Amino acid sequence: MTIDELQARTDAVRALEGEFGELINRMRRLLADNAHRVSPGMLPGAYKVFTTIARRERVAQSALADALVVDKGQLSRTVRELEQLGLIRRDPDPDDRRASILSPTPFGLERLSSAREPQESSLVYALEQWPLDDIHTLTRLLHALTAGVSPTS
Repeated sequence: MTIDELQARTDAVRALEGEFGELINRMRRLLADNAHRVSPGMLPGAYKVFTTIARRERVAQSALADALVVDKGQLSRTVRELEQLGLIRRDPDPDDRRASILSPTPFGLERLSSAREPQESSLVYALEQWPLDDIHTLTRLLHALTAGVSPTS
């Protein structure tokens, strides 16, 4: 790779980093807004825990802590809060009665659906003019980036 090619690649990666920064800021705002729509005063971190439980449908609390890379004590407090709000339920793990299996409640799924509606429609609207193949390509490339693999793999 020549010095010019290296500089061009560095410039391109820096521009990409800037766009990711903007995307992260936008996502933080969306998460905060969604959290508030689920339950006024809910923090974005609690919303992230809740959406992960909803996406997985049933998850052991220990596996959730590992997946989210969070402190188990903080996670326990968040889980208790979500349970008190009626958004999730905690059941004993049939394989280990000391552990808990977490799952969303119907009420929680309803609140989540309502909270996501404005965001989902705005993303659909933002991508309305994009060819479907471009959306699939972006999804594939982002997956490759987050998985740390070549996009041609």
